[in-house]
Amino acid sequence: MTWKMKAAAAALAILGSVGTAAAEGALNIYNWGDYTSPEMIKKFEQKYDVKVTVTDYDSNDTALAKIRAGGHGFDIVVPSANYIPIWIKEGLLLESRPDQMENFKNVDERWVNVPWDPGRHYSVPWQWGFSGIGINKKMYSGDINTAAIFLDPPKELVGKINVEPEMNDVLFAAIKYLGGEWCTDDKVLLKKVRDKLIEAKPKWLAMDYSVTEKLPSGDYAAVYYWNGAIMRARLKNPDVAFGYPKEGYPIFMDSATILKDAKNVENAKKFLNFIMEPENAALISAFAKYANGIKGSAAFLPPEMKDAPELVIPAQYEKAGEFLKACSPEVSQLYARIWTDVNK
Repeated sequence: MTWKMKAAAAALAILGSVGTAAAEGALNIYNWGDYTSPEMIKKFEQKYDVKVTVTDYDSNDTALAKIRAGGHGFDIVVPSANYIPIWIKEGLLLESRPDQMENFKNVDERWVNVPWDPGRHYSVPWQWGFSGIGINKKMYSGDINTAAIFLDPPKELVGKINVEPEMNDVLFAAIKYLGGEWCTDDKVLLKKVRDKLIEAKPKWLAMDYSVTEKLPSGDYAAVYYWNGAIMRARLKNPDVAFGYPKEGYPIFMDSATILKDAKNVENAKKFLNFIMEPENAALISAFAKYANGIKGSAAFLPPEMKDAPELVIPAQYEKAGEFLKACSPEVSQLYARIWTDVNK
């Protein structure tokens, strides 16, 4: 606890009343692991004299379950687009009106009137990207632009594959690989999806988040993972290459939001406005290696991000990418059951 927080707490005790003063000088962020730029956080702390604490989570479902349970103490969370409608419907987010903030003018038009948060009344772009294939070329030299790398892996890769532990991204790839459409409720197809994943899983080594270390080191020969992390792996080892699954790959956007029960609302609003400044959005991207959705940020990005193969989608694979939308509750329940079966 900083001296400011202690002083505020003491003042409240003397006054015998409850106000917002106790929250001054603090901000608690709940975000995906290895996804928050320390340099950006330090800059925000220095500008506003606020102590920021970042706590990591490993999936959208983990974050949602934690906040639903209450007693978390977080101010900001960064859900993916297909989950934000759930957060809003359940009353977990504050309608903080980023669209009325000073720096909202910097949000790229593509990301303003989005279906999961029309007009941006709740959320600010954090980063966006997609899931694809990462390969160590010294360990495999075949076609990498296919989900077969992890769904029907060649013998050279069996037992050396890591798959991201995010249900929707994995199911999306499997559904597309078997010729279906996202959010399908075709039970015949979904049984094939379940069976394919159950068949493939024993051929994987892991489902974890250590790609930026283990892919360049050779501990993993292949991964199905997010593009920014694979780029970070390539910068450590030029033998790493990125592939776009031609059958279909999911595009995501994660957005920063303020929780309905946040204790540090004003600091959280300052943070949302802060990350809409191009230079600050560039710090977020420079760390995690994803695009950010803020106009003017490209001028501040490091040179290696300008034409990175993990960021610039080749023309022949553009149509294979599809934004990961929220499915109906009924379909989501079907998918959750498949995921449970796969992870038994």
